Order: sequence, then structure tokens, then C-alpha cells
Amino acid sequence: MRRFLGTAGFTFFFAPALSMLGCTSNPGSGETESGETGDPNAPTWHQDVAPLVIERCSGCHREDGIAPFSVESYERAKNWAPLMSQAVDAGVMPPWGAKTTEECEPPHGFKHDPTLSEDEKTMMREWAEAGAPEGDPNDAAPLPEPPALALENPDTTVSIGSSIEIAGNDDQFYCFVVDPGVDSTTFLSALQVNPGNSRVVHHVLVYSTTSDEADTLAGDDGYYECFGGVGIDDSSLVAAWAPGAVPNRMPENAPIVLEEGSKLVINVHYHPTGSPEVDDSTSVDLEYYQGLPEFVSVLALIGNFSSPVSNGQGLMDGPNDIGGTPQFIIPPDVSDHTEEMIWTVTDDLPDLRLWMVGTHMHYVGTDMLIGLQRGTASAADDACLLQTPQWDFNWQRGYSYDVPLDEAPLLEPGDQIYMRCNYDNTLQNPFVAEALQEQGLDEPQTVVLGEETLDEMCLGVFGIAVPLSEFLP
Repeated sequence: MRRFLGTAGFTFFFAPALSMLGCTSNPGSGETESGETGDPNAPTWHQDVAPLVIERCSGCHREDGIAPFSVESYERAKNWAPLMSQAVDAGVMPPWGAKTTEECEPPHGFKHDPTLSEDEKTMMREWAEAGAPEGDPNDAAPLPEPPALALENPDTTVSIGSSIEIAGNDDQFYCFVVDPGVDSTTFLSALQVNPGNSRVVHHVLVYSTTSDEADTLAGDDGYYECFGGVGIDDSSLVAAWAPGAVPNRMPENAPIVLEEGSKLVINVHYHPTGSPEVDDSTSVDLEYYQGLPEFVSVLALIGNFSSPVSNGQGLMDGPNDIGGTPQFIIPPDVSDHTEEMIWTVTDDLPDLRLWMVGTHMHYVGTDMLIGLQRGTASAADDACLLQTPQWDFNWQRGYSYDVPLDEAPLLEPGDQIYMRCNYDNTLQNPFVAEALQEQGLDEPQTVVLGEETLDEMCLGVFGIAVPLSEFLP
């Protein structure tokens, strides 16, 4: 079998790099009383830096936001200049997992990519090294309008309808079941999550389901504890949100279907502040599509295979398989474990337009690559759809191609989706060390496929548009 690019080896989630909370910064020696070095050619806050950070960073780094400090003013940002420069140089900030690497160059750019250019990184570095000079506020460059984070004129809004107190030091996950009042098949063109308490709402996933299991799990309280997903087989992901995210909008003329009687399950990841906080008003705005669309969008979760390849899908041979049979098992104290999977587009599926792609693992994961292997063409026509080489469970999201739907990758019968997941199951992986500590353990454990904190996944999330005619009788 052809391996993607020769290599051997959902559900979306998000959140700020809160490991920075323990960092401090000091402008260093050689500064003037104002903190500046006096370099007349250095970038300044008002002329160079402010427009960039207001546009790319202030969605999270704002007063009462989830990020550990604000960059909305010079006085707020100046002492963080060295840390800001280090973070953008390392590619940690702004948080954006999709990278172009030696083995992966996606076929298109992605919408809403906040990544800084090399020139912008250099400017941030020079500003920090110069002591974060302020510049002349009377000659300030115009500030851009921050991204529009609200969904204008939603058709309806649903709220969690419960009060949750978030305390202690450990992250907490709750699923809230709400009824949007869908009394007939409805098309959904956009959604936006509104955090009730932006200091602790870390990320949000929104699912739809027609199963009575959601109400059973939620009980009289209207919510239940959950991790990673919602724990309901008959559920579909419809949206994901992180601080600073613009509305989740499907491609034009390709909305998502909400079946009659659908409930929404709002999966909220809370990150405590160290002091008790309350969330009683996180909500979701919904915008409905009017009329009949040409296409219907589906957010498909593909992967998590535990059995060897059969009928075009399954788990491929791995480096630590026992007895020569592919198994999803990550041994303890192994830093370079890989799992590979394939899924084949079958003849009974229509041509599928792939407009969004995302990756999903848990705390042991370090890198995930998703590729497209053409079934009827040469290897030269293969494509790498996405790689997230600095995997961070706290910063998951979907990545939408920045092209019209008719230019998005086309999946045809015989094509294969290839997924490679890399894992580090050692104490050198800080996420593993933290997860073990929360469980009262001090040594890595054997990790298998599953939903729990110390389980793992290898899952691709795909936004796929299918002609509406395929859904009609």
C-alpha cells in the first residue's frame, strides 16, 4: 500500500496557552527610565505594534478575557513584550495548529489564519529588544476593527439554563442539553457561542442529537459531566468555539441539517482561575438558512479504528504491535509511538467537497497529519490536507479552506483519507505528566483507544458538502 508522502508513520477543542501564567518578564538591562533603549529606529507601540496585536491578539488578551493578561493598551502590554516576542517566534501565539512543514503543504490557505509573517515576528522581536518603546500617541497608526465575533441578527438563541460553579485547580467538562425548538427539518447556516463567563469558558463544542439519551444523561439538572465528546452515539458535531473565534459559518448554499426534534448538547470546557467563578449564561446563537440549498454540509468524524484494515478502512501496522496484528495500544515510556489509519471513499458515496479539516487526539498526542491518497491517479496527485505538528489538546479547532466550495478538494470513490498520529507516553510530555498527576499517578500507563482522560484517539474531523439531491427521496 502506498504510504502518504513516504512517511511511516473530534470534536474540536481550543484554549489559550495558559502555561504562560507562571511566566514573568523583565525588560532587561540598558533601558531608560521609561523602559526604552533609545534606539530611534526601533518599532514603537503606537506606530507599529498596536495595530498588529489589537487585530490578532485582543480577542483573548483583553480585560476579563481568558488569557492571563491584556494587550489592549500600551500600559498593559509593555511589560509582556519579551514574552510576546518569544511566543510568536516559537509559533505558540497566536494559537493556530495548522502548519506548513517539509512533509505537508496543504492545497489551499485557511480562513481566519492569525499567524504572523516573518516580518511581523521580526518587528515584535525588535520592539521587545528595544525595551518596548511607546512612540508618539499623537501620531498613532489607525487601529483596525477587531474581528466581528458576534453573529448579527440570529434567528434564535439557546442558553445553558443552569448555573455551574467552577472552583479548584483542575479543568472541568460539562455537557448542557438545550432544546432549540426544531419542529421540522431545518437548515443551519451559522452558529456562534457566547461565553457566559469569559474568565473560565475555555472552549465549547456543539452537537445535535435526536436521541432521548441526552435528556437521560442530563437529568433534572439539565447537564452532566463529560470529556472530549458528549458520550452519545447518535450525535453530530455542528460547531466548535474558542476565545476570539469568529462565528461558525458553513459554506454558502451548504448549510447543516437539524432534524425534526433535534436537541443541542453544548460541551463546555472550563479552566478555573483559582477563585470560585460562576457560569449561568453561556449561549449559542443560531442562524437558519432560508429555502432549499444546493448542498448540505456534514461534519464527519473519521478515524479511531481499532481493527486491522478491512474493506478499505482500518488500522495499519504499527511499531509496537504485539504478535504482528495491528492494535491501538501506546505502551508506557515510549516517546515516538505512531498509529496510522485509512478510510476509503466507497462507490456508493457521491462526490464530496471537503471544505474543512481538523485533528483530534488527547494528552499523549504530539503530532497529527491527514493526507489524501488518490485512488485512480499517481502519487503526484496526493495531497497533505492538514498537519498539526505542535499538537496541544487545549488549542484544537477546525480549519476551513479559503476557497469557494467548487474549488475545495473533491473526494471521489477509491480515494483514501490517511491519518498518522504521533504520541509521547513519557513524563517528558508535560501534558502526560499533568494528566497523571490529576489521576493520582506518577508513572505512565498503557494507553488504549477510548473516551477517558488517560485514553487516546486518532480522529479526523471533516467538513463535507454533499448535493442535497442525495438526501431527497
